[in-house]
Amino acid sequence: MNQNIKITLLGTGTSQGIPVVACDCRVCQSTDPKDNRLRTAVMIETPHNNIIIDAGPDFRQQMLKENVKKVDALLITHNHKDHTGGLDDVRAFNWILKKPMEVFARDSVLKSIKKDFDYAFEEEKYPGVPQINLHTITNESFDFHGDHIIPIDARHAKMPVFGFRIGDFSYLTDASIIRPEELDKMKGSKYIIINALRKEKHYSHFNLKEAIEILQYLKPERGYLTHISHQMGRYKEVSKELPPGIELAYDGLRFQV
Repeated sequence: MNQNIKITLLGTGTSQGIPVVACDCRVCQSTDPKDNRLRTAVMIETPHNNIIIDAGPDFRQQMLKENVKKVDALLITHNHKDHTGGLDDVRAFNWILKKPMEVFARDSVLKSIKKDFDYAFEEEKYPGVPQINLHTITNESFDFHGDHIIPIDARHAKMPVFGFRIGDFSYLTDASIIRPEELDKMKGSKYIIINALRKEKHYSHFNLKEAIEILQYLKPERGYLTHISHQMGRYKEVSKELPPGIELAYDGLRFQV
């Protein structure tokens, strides 16, 4: 297992983020910075690589906010735009690092990326378009330059999504269904991040109760909840309701595994 892995939560919000455009609810109007959420993404710094899971519309802002100078690979969970919409901004890393961005996802997601960013894959490319190397992954573990990556297969309603485990860290977002054998891939992780959209039941995301039950089954040293909507409530208030060892994640949260 990898050691000395640094985790940074780049975003912990839903597809709309928080505050939601034109919303006057008490969460969106909160002055607590922990209630202000960009679209969900996480950065994993290992001794070998700097890996980011998902590149949504806030990717550029997240890279600037965290002063990220190097990204070796992007792991994409699924093809919704709040997880892929920022891929054009890998151009900056192409220029600085003088190499293409390595992007890993299941085949259906890669097809969607090639369609949405078709100009990056044309035979005669316009100067300055993103340089992206696409890598198809399946529900089998793989190695990337010294890191062992374990995909975790789940469902976002009917849509397949991948979570990922690297060393003693596991991450799963935008899931509502997961088979027991996939859930067990996360067992033994010291830190686990899982999605919890809101308190009420939802058809394509775990709600708060479901996410807590999963974390209590897996028993990590620390569990964090991400992909949080403004319907969840304010950070300080919801935090008081959570069991020991389980916390709401927030943008900019950092820890070491």
